[in-house]
Amino acid sequence: MAPGHVAYGLRAQYGLVVAPETVMAWERGEISPSSAELTALAGVLWCAPGELLAEPVTLREHRMARGLGADELARRIGLETSSYQKMEDTGRWKGNERQSAALATVLGLTLAQFVTATGKQEELAELLRSAVTTRWQAYVKPLGKLLPIPKHHLERVVEQLHGDYQSRMVATLSWGGGQGEAASGDAGREFLTGIVDRFWQLAGGAA
Repeated sequence: MAPGHVAYGLRAQYGLVVAPETVMAWERGEISPSSAELTALAGVLWCAPGELLAEPVTLREHRMARGLGADELARRIGLETSSYQKMEDTGRWKGNERQSAALATVLGLTLAQFVTATGKQEELAELLRSAVTTRWQAYVKPLGKLLPIPKHHLERVVEQLHGDYQSRMVATLSWGGGQGEAASGDAGREFLTGIVDRFWQLAGGAA
């Protein structure tokens, strides 16, 4: 279908007045369609909304890929539409533990996708760094508030991360000879730099 045909279909079938030039801009990725435009576009092209998107990253993209309106998603996770819309617009999720779990379930998010979509990457990394370098038990609760993951599973993962970090530090000091402290510092920094990836490996991908 040429852009003009798509624009005609949007107008005839859904009452949306969209110029062929706008359709071309969508194709080139210069601008993005609204939720209503994406749903209508999928209807005109006989496909699912998610098939028209690249790998979704943001909350909005995940929602649109599922073909959900903001009001419907908000209702299903127990939020006022205006509150959810503000979080989606700012990219900062502020829902509680129950709402976070519902969001991950409704949108089918993995843990990694959930953290990225809700803008929690840096917060997660900081909590994990603190957990492995101090008393890990103190960080289970704040991590539980951040992630839709069962507490007992989270405890096992954080405890293992803490043990792995401490073992590496002790081993590096033991084998480092005269360079023990410097080598230990390098090993510790390397571990902490990749700590989020290690967390995903231990926690698994599913929320």
